[in-house]
Amino acid sequence: MNVVFSTEELVQAKRYDAWRDAICDSYVHVDVKATRPEEYRGFIREGQFGDVVLTDILLSEQSITRKSRHIARLDKDCYYVQFLQQGRMNVIQGGAARHSNAAKGAIFSATEPYELQCLGEVRSLYLEIPRDKFAMRFPSEQIPVTASISSTRGLGRITSEFCTLLATEGTHLGDEERGHLGNQLMDLLAFTLLSGEADTPDADGSIQQARFKSILRWIEAHIDEPDLSLEQIAGANGISLRYLHLLFRQSDMTASEWIWNRRLELCYDALAKGNGQSITEIAFQYGFNSSAHFSTLFRRKFGLPPRDIARTRQRR
Repeated sequence: MNVVFSTEELVQAKRYDAWRDAICDSYVHVDVKATRPEEYRGFIREGQFGDVVLTDILLSEQSITRKSRHIARLDKDCYYVQFLQQGRMNVIQGGAARHSNAAKGAIFSATEPYELQCLGEVRSLYLEIPRDKFAMRFPSEQIPVTASISSTRGLGRITSEFCTLLATEGTHLGDEERGHLGNQLMDLLAFTLLSGEADTPDADGSIQQARFKSILRWIEAHIDEPDLSLEQIAGANGISLRYLHLLFRQSDMTASEWIWNRRLELCYDALAKGNGQSITEIAFQYGFNSSAHFSTLFRRKFGLPPRDIARTRQRR
């Protein structure tokens, strides 16, 4: 991991000021207040895993506060996840306090005000996860803001140990491998949060189901792109084409069949509702680039041509 900041080679009198300059003005916009600034020591080491940034960080006792004026600068649109190796920390956000230690991690949002209270010296692994990439792995009503994560059992423990392995072994991997692992880490973390601390399914199939749902949500968001390909889907989601086909074994359709079927369903709904668009406009809106091809597939699936749906709606 690359060293972003360290007090090790600084004289003691300059360490705390250097820390504040590095953190408050460069790394993330916050206010910090150390309990004993004259004794300060710390470091930040960072590794990139695709869209995920993994940080190994040492903090002296202090409070770290991110306020609305910091958020207005839009320097970080992400979630933070912390897994402590030593020490204790309180995460205060949205009126809730999450108590972190070696047995319990926490997730919180960089786009909401928060306060971190370091109780003694703290050593922690941090994940910085893009908000949009992580949110797409959740139903809209279940996107997290702040939550606790058990790091001693179930999926929370697997996620925590996965982070530790990435921190120690990640430097030996290439960019492509790190990108795939970053995506898998987001999947695993999302599934951990969706399952809840008391619900810790242990089958690989359960994790594959979560990954499959994440892929389907991504496809749904890009379903109107005429050039959408399986290679593009696999690449954007950090998986191989072979693994994409493996995931679709959970469905009774191949990936290509699912895409065309979903496009036809959306077109049927649009034709039935009627919004002033022609049949051709609706077909092109949902990714078809040939009205003849659209009509053929539509008739094959629904047993009647698309114009009949439009006529029925007009008569109503």
